[in-house]
Amino acid sequence: MVSKATLDFLIQLKNNNNREWFTDNKKVFQTLEKDFKVFANEIVTDLSKTDSIDKVQMFRIYRDVRFSKDKSPYKTNFGVALGRTKPMLRGGYYLHIEPGGSFVGGGFWEPNAEDLNRIRKEFEMDDTEIRKIIADKNFIKTFGALEGEELKTAPKGFDKEHPAIDLIRKKQYLISRKFTDKEVMDKNFKTEVLNTFLAMRPFFDYMSEVLGTNLNGESIY
Repeated sequence: MVSKATLDFLIQLKNNNNREWFTDNKKVFQTLEKDFKVFANEIVTDLSKTDSIDKVQMFRIYRDVRFSKDKSPYKTNFGVALGRTKPMLRGGYYLHIEPGGSFVGGGFWEPNAEDLNRIRKEFEMDDTEIRKIIADKNFIKTFGALEGEELKTAPKGFDKEHPAIDLIRKKQYLISRKFTDKEVMDKNFKTEVLNTFLAMRPFFDYMSEVLGTNLNGESIY
């Protein structure tokens, strides 16, 4: 479980985001960070029963402020990202714990230029399957809609009047589900996280197939 103490600490950190306060409370942070890592590793273990995970990244509490106007030294959340085994399996999972802002997310955060062009070309050629996935009742109930930054107009080489331009102009392909603090602290939260990850699978499997084939549908591996 994610404890009330974890959320309380993050609230206090948000209100006292300075090195002096953090130093005084570092032992508390280390204990809570350890607890979160145990929780995250339990999720990885359970998820690995149905998927292949090859990368787990626990995000550090320290912010990189070199290029930010906000010089607050610490993040006010715990986060972990799980990567599927490339190149055959694509897509990444993410768990974010933050008072009033917790969510489970996934998708394609920063696809490289080659992958992004391949995805766009697929949608240009045939957007039937992706439309079916994002229009599924369970998808809409869990995630709402496909998210992600997008261009204001068509990417170079694509028709701005194309019927799938809403998908083609995206730079990211993301989905997420928000959780209240009460839900995060519930004993069944881990199960809900896993169920949310599983609900991403049709989307991930489709995108894996797209990125694993050429426009003729032939495997590239």
